[in-house]
Amino acid sequence: MASTQPDLYKALLQALIQARKDAGITQVQLAARVGRRQTFVSKYETEERRLDVAEYIAIARAIGAEPFELMRVAESYEPS
Repeated sequence: MASTQPDLYKALLQALIQARKDAGITQVQLAARVGRRQTFVSKYETEERRLDVAEYIAIARAIGAEPFELMRVAESYEPS
């Protein structure tokens, strides 16, 4: 299913990826924290699969990020 807000979704995804990297957490470590395989993380980070809201919140919390703060960061993104 395609997003009606593709730029916002991409910005949200980039904020989530950056938060993971800033926390020094690998894809393998994150996958273990959320009870999934590393390929799950890889696929959403490369946009091969989409995250639903519940997955997004669980992932954000697993990396120690505040989900709603990441949303605010993404929302302020200005596409080029």
